[in-house]
Formats: sequence, structure tokens, C-alpha cells
Amino acid sequence: MSDWAPWVQNREVRQSLNESLLRYLVKDATRQTANQVHLYRRLESNDFAGIEELFRAFFASIPYEWYTNNDIARYEGYYASVFYSYFAALGLDVTVEDSTSHGRLDMAVEFNDNVYLFEFKVVELAGEGAGMAQLRSRDYADKYRHLGRPFHLVAVEFSKDTRNAVAFETARA
Repeated sequence: MSDWAPWVQNREVRQSLNESLLRYLVKDATRQTANQVHLYRRLESNDFAGIEELFRAFFASIPYEWYTNNDIARYEGYYASVFYSYFAALGLDVTVEDSTSHGRLDMAVEFNDNVYLFEFKVVELAGEGAGMAQLRSRDYADKYRHLGRPFHLVAVEFSKDTRNAVAFETARA
């Protein structure tokens, strides 16, 4: 067995697990596949407006009953895990809670010779603009500069009241 085989097997397990999670969330295999294809194509072309539209529609489709009798909507990790599941189900190189010398980045995605650095915030708890401010002030891109690839900072802010993305800000680093 080669040295890379365990990594490939772990990646396949992560991909399969996240595909199963998305099937549970979406409840429609055809729609799940379509959403994954749309995400892949939009990421491939750096269509951030399209990615925002896709995730807003996805969060809007999650039944309100899932939020009753719990306060999951107030936790950044809930929203981040949905993003992670989508990207991981595509088999992309995704790193979550990526520690740097300046702090911890919520999610990094390496794809198509680009690096996407994501920061997620609940706007009622962190304030408007906090995600992009953190991406810039902590310069998470430093960890990846040696790759010589284009960087995209992506700050996504959610509202615990609307249970959806309320801001989706992008910038080149």
C-alpha cells in the first residue's frame, strides 16, 4: 500500500459521509446532485454571486421545524457545517478550523488552482462586516502565499432570525 492510500481512503469516506448528510438535508437526490453540479460550475468560474444565490436557496429550503425547540441558528458552526458538507461532498480539498499564527480560519478550499478562504459569522452576535474584517486583520492568506495561487476571501454572515445568509462579501487577497 502506498503512502497516499490512507489519505485517499479518508477523503472518500469524508465525501461519502457528506453526500449522505446532504441527502438527508435536501431529501431529494436529484436536487442534491443538481445543487452539487451548480456549486462546482460556479466555483470553477469564480461566480461568487451564483454561489451566494445557491446557498441562500439551500438555507431557505431547510424546514423551520428543524429550528424549533433549539437554538442551533445562533451558532456559526451550524452554518459552517452546511458549507463544509457541500464542498466536501464534491471531493474538494477542504480544511476547516485551520489554525495559523494569527488565529483560526473557518474554512479553506483549494480548487482549480485557486485558494478560497471562508469566514462565517452570525451577524447578531458579531456585527456587520465582522467576517471580512477578520479575514483581513488576521491575514489568514499568509499561510498559503507560498503556493503562488490566486486567493479569494469569502465572508458569509448569517442571521439567527432569518436563518439564512444576509451578507456574502468577497475580495481578492
